[in-house]
Amino acid sequence: MRYLIGIDGGGTKTAICAARVHNFPLSYTETSGTSWREYGALGVAQKLKKSVDGLIGEGQIAGIAIGLPCHGESLEGDQAVEQAIRKEFPGVPIYFSNDVEVGWAGSLALEPGINIVAGTGSIAFGKDIHGKTARGGGWSEFFGDEGSCYWVGRKVLELFSKQADGRIPKDALYEVVYRKFGLSDDFGIVDIVHDSYMPSREKVAGLQLLAKEAALLGSQCAIALYIEAARELCLIVAAIKNRLDFASKPLDVSYTGGLFKAGELILPHFSREIEGIGGKLITPRLKPEEGALLLAYQHFSPDGLEGAKKAIIKRPDQS
Repeated sequence: MRYLIGIDGGGTKTAICAARVHNFPLSYTETSGTSWREYGALGVAQKLKKSVDGLIGEGQIAGIAIGLPCHGESLEGDQAVEQAIRKEFPGVPIYFSNDVEVGWAGSLALEPGINIVAGTGSIAFGKDIHGKTARGGGWSEFFGDEGSCYWVGRKVLELFSKQADGRIPKDALYEVVYRKFGLSDDFGIVDIVHDSYMPSREKVAGLQLLAKEAALLGSQCAIALYIEAARELCLIVAAIKNRLDFASKPLDVSYTGGLFKAGELILPHFSREIEGIGGKLITPRLKPEEGALLLAYQHFSPDGLEGAKKAIIKRPDQS
């Protein structure tokens, strides 16, 4: 039995989708992050091999489309991880891209528009009416990734330190952080962050959930943090819009990534920002891993692309 595989790699979570080339239904699985910067090229390749084998068993692979974090940002890194993955899947045709492209492919079902990813990091990808593409953001958590879960998580720690000092008034965020870390004094957080959080992008990104908890408890600092994140994410989208041509078609902007699970704390603000640049925020049509699967059809079984698209969109769990 021959399968096409779509993979949405991420800094924190990787989702995989498989379909028989001419016979649905789909199969899904998940594993942890697949950033070569964090896990190494060999570690990423072996993790993907184990997950795909567990998903399709003895089935043959007709092609894989994979979106990886950090792809396109380091020639040496790209070569190393691609070589390692090809070694794990000998003879299998593979389309490599950045994870933002598979987010676009799923959220807009390969139609013109822009998709913004706000997960562990932040990055956007767009394709216009002429097929021209552009991306923005995705630089580095050290000097970029604005509006991402990592960025919000780091800001949570910054706000905690300011509230602990009295530079700004204490609110629910202070209590949420104090409780999360089991502190007996404010400065106890320093060793914990240096030893356990600074080495891990995933753990820092996970602190975004503290902002969500604090905002729902009424923390004005946390609420404002999501509004600021919406502005930063819109700046990335606007930069791509200015490099592409959507003149004869309304600009559809979709979104993927864990930050948007904050729901009403982020989406209404982001929607207003997008409307301010002449776009319209739309709900993602498909999951990113399903977008990767569509890219696999597009590259390795184009005659089945439209049928695959219709079959996925008509699934009961799709809106």
